[in-house]
Amino acid sequence: EVEITDINDNAPSFEEVQVQEEMSETTAVGSRFPLSEAQDPDIGSNSLQSYALSGDEHFSLSVQAGADGEKRPELVLAKALDREEAAFHELLLRASDGGDPARTGTARIRVVVLDANDNAPAFSQAMYTVRVPEDVPVGSTLLSVTATDPDDGTNGDVKYSLKKATDTASKIFQLDSIMGAVRLLRILDFEEWNSYELELQARDGGGLFDTAKVSISVTDVNDNAPEISVRSALSEISEDAAPGTVVALVHVQDRDSGGNGEVRCSLGEGVPFRLERALDDYYSVVTARELDREQASEYNVTVRAADGGSPALRSSAVLTLRVLDVNDNAPVFAEARYSARLPENNAEGALVLTVRASDADWGQNARVRYRLREGRLRGAPLSSYVSVQAETGALYALRSFDYEEVREVELWVRAEDGGAPPLSSNVSVRLLIADENDNAPQVLYPPAPASGSGVGSGWAGVELAPRSAEPGALPAGSLTRWLVLAVAAVSCLFLAFLLLLLALRLRRWRRSRLLPPPSGTLRGVPASHFVGIDGVRAFLRSYSHDVSLTANSRKSQLRCAAGSCCDTLPARPPPDETDALTVSAPTV
Repeated sequence: EVEITDINDNAPSFEEVQVQEEMSETTAVGSRFPLSEAQDPDIGSNSLQSYALSGDEHFSLSVQAGADGEKRPELVLAKALDREEAAFHELLLRASDGGDPARTGTARIRVVVLDANDNAPAFSQAMYTVRVPEDVPVGSTLLSVTATDPDDGTNGDVKYSLKKATDTASKIFQLDSIMGAVRLLRILDFEEWNSYELELQARDGGGLFDTAKVSISVTDVNDNAPEISVRSALSEISEDAAPGTVVALVHVQDRDSGGNGEVRCSLGEGVPFRLERALDDYYSVVTARELDREQASEYNVTVRAADGGSPALRSSAVLTLRVLDVNDNAPVFAEARYSARLPENNAEGALVLTVRASDADWGQNARVRYRLREGRLRGAPLSSYVSVQAETGALYALRSFDYEEVREVELWVRAEDGGAPPLSSNVSVRLLIADENDNAPQVLYPPAPASGSGVGSGWAGVELAPRSAEPGALPAGSLTRWLVLAVAAVSCLFLAFLLLLLALRLRRWRRSRLLPPPSGTLRGVPASHFVGIDGVRAFLRSYSHDVSLTANSRKSQLRCAAGSCCDTLPARPPPDETDALTVSAPTV
């Protein structure tokens, strides 16, 4: 019987020299995980005797003895795992026998730490602040937020969402759930809303989340032109309105801020109006001077506004104002003086001429009516000779004129407007009556034979002429010669009387130098009746004569005043006579 004695010629060995274990990072400390056993065919002390573990403080080795005496290694978690610190751990398990020298066998154990959702996402900033101009284009990315989650897999997948925002903000901004970019959906308007605040949320696949706030400030851009609104305005104004009359109240504002919102207002040139500041943003449009409807009946007043931006934005508004008429213009005739020639024997109602007057006013104030001024012609009212048509100014002859009776007519036509009170003007009209050959010649001397005398129609008179008559001498009668002699005699008597008065005046003057002035009267008549200018004047009034001569000796006459032979002369002239010395010469 041969007993073979074992020698330590076999080392312990593991069936798998590379072992991988998976553990959740949430595995409790002290947890045990069995490991594969090593095999050693030797027996006795040369067989497997012990296990040893090295490589990481998170694990320790526990060897359990089985019922059959076998040694079973267990991996014990000595320290909590954290995948975010170490995603795996490398361990070395060594099995040793009892030989001398001892033999060993090893196996590498890789512990993979499985992730657990033990970390919430974290934003890089608790508050994000951004300033953007209001004219930033739609679709622009205003900012990007970032949240990190150290977990792995879905536990580390972070998605962004808008947790809290106003209805307006949610329509203006869009959050990219994957990238965290905040984009602009609609145009910003500083004047509507100048700041927005959003609350964002970052959530991982395990349901853990973090929040952050976003403050978006909108900066003003000069994108609004001034706004002009007419709060109250007159559509009509009287032309006699006093300077300073308010015709409109205008409100001007610019929705921009700062210098972009400062507004300067002005009026268009060439209008009789000016701007006056009433309140902060209110202006009054007032009349700068008196208006004249005849120069301009309507005004289009342009109110202009410009802001302080660069470049400046401008706007304008037009006020339409109609000027009401006032009766401030009298009718004006087309000519300063009218004249016309009218042939005698004209037809009754014949058109003589037409006067025309215009009135610069408007409407009823410019309606012109014509009428004749009161007057008389040959003792009859002027209106019985001519008339004027009230609407057209046509002048008509109401009767037939006779050049031998009336040779010209002077009259005045008045033009009157329809204002209250009415204004009027006058023009002189001169009508010249033109002579026509409407009278046959008449023989005044010798007279025609009396009717019923039985004498023929020829000349029946007898005229005697001296034999010594020269060619061209007048065929004058004896009565004419006596009239000439009478006129000469009266003229001589008048001159003699003047000489007598002058002599008496001189005599009285000489006597007044030698004797005191006499008192009383001479033969009951004051001396002043005979001498001096008063006496001469009185004599001239008491002595007068008229002589009329015609070619017909039967119509020649001499007329003397009834008081020419009175004894007593009046002392002074009647009070209605002038003081000048006048002499009535004989009239022929």
